[in-house]
Amino acid sequence: MGLRFLLNILLVISYLPIKVLYFLFYPFYFFIHYIFRYRKKITIENLTLSFPEKSEKEIKILYKQYHKHLTDIGAEMIKMLSVSKKNISKRYVCENPEVVNHYFHQGKSVILMSGHYNNWEWMVLRLEAMFSHHGIGVGKANSNKVFEKWINKKRTRFGTEVVFADTVRNTFENYIKQNKPCVYMMMSDQSPNDLKKSYVTTFLHQESCMIYGAEYFAKKYDFPVFYYEVLKVKRGYYKVKLELITEKPTETATGEIIEKYVQLLEKTIQTKPQYWLWSHKRWKNRK
Repeated sequence: MGLRFLLNILLVISYLPIKVLYFLFYPFYFFIHYIFRYRKKITIENLTLSFPEKSEKEIKILYKQYHKHLTDIGAEMIKMLSVSKKNISKRYVCENPEVVNHYFHQGKSVILMSGHYNNWEWMVLRLEAMFSHHGIGVGKANSNKVFEKWINKKRTRFGTEVVFADTVRNTFENYIKQNKPCVYMMMSDQSPNDLKKSYVTTFLHQESCMIYGAEYFAKKYDFPVFYYEVLKVKRGYYKVKLELITEKPTETATGEIIEKYVQLLEKTIQTKPQYWLWSHKRWKNRK
């Protein structure tokens, strides 16, 4: 009862203009940065090991910039609950959708790989309208089923479908049988649940276990793979850029797709480090 009441309050707040939400959320920056010091130890450690060339002062600046960005993302996630289709189409734009739509006309599905960089939730909201394909976001299930059902209803109201690890294989199979081309959005920068099924490489100067799912499904079904980069144009406005990783995944060596993805994601993060999700436990299995 308490959770449902809180969720309804958040929904009401989401109807406020985005500028008002930024203003209301700004005090949270002071709370998480100066008072609560949200995940300071893990964030500083991640930044320090990822950028060994940076001084302690530079790391602290990044830590501060990251918390400011995190506060904005919080406001934008609240806005996601009620933002109109017209409004979000102006704020979240794909620069080159034709490179993906090309495969729709061939009747082929496509896999998009990226990470938790800039606003990833708005990508879920926009996926269906951004391309000719049916949009499907692949994610991790939430432990709270009440919240999961509620938030997914908001995420999928413009047509994007959300599936989780336990149903993703069936989803691929079902749409292949229907001959329905889909674009699968796969966030591959989280720490994998099953280390035995992960791919080990070097990511941001650290030994990293990478989720292998995107490469596995790409090879199994021979779907072209793209990396998508989300760039912040200005506050509340983003641009998506697509880059082909491989058109013929079955012809690639084991790990080749993951390695290319890691190189592209590293390049994105190193350009504007403050926009990646540094406070998640990406290297929780670090020795």
